[in-house]
Amino acid sequence: MKFAKIVFLIAGIYGIILMAPFFLLESTINATQPPAITHPEYYYGFVCVTCVWQILFLVLAQDPLRYRPFMLLAVLEKVSGVAFILLVILHRSPPSMLIGIVDVFLGTLFLIAYIKTAPARNPQVAVAHS
Repeated sequence: MKFAKIVFLIAGIYGIILMAPFFLLESTINATQPPAITHPEYYYGFVCVTCVWQILFLVLAQDPLRYRPFMLLAVLEKVSGVAFILLVILHRSPPSMLIGIVDVFLGTLFLIAYIKTAPARNPQVAVAHS
């Protein structure tokens, strides 16, 4: 359980540090990463949803056993990193998008945390019910 707490705490803090500045970076991104953002609602929607996930990771870190089922959703959220990597490989996104490797790594750690927090099986209970 300690492993899960640490993994989700680090992921949540890392994600907030990474994503929160994007609320202030729209004009910088418009100037340095053409074409300009033409639908700010998508941009800010992405940033808001991503920040909510980071908060969920912090909640998971507080009580991994209680929120264990949500770990699988967290793994699924991190699978998006594969899309970033594929877009770079297909030359549809710049190499800076290889940051998706971090998501794949975290998703792997989330899956390990899910497995490690599996409830212990009590063989005596299984025998009693047979």
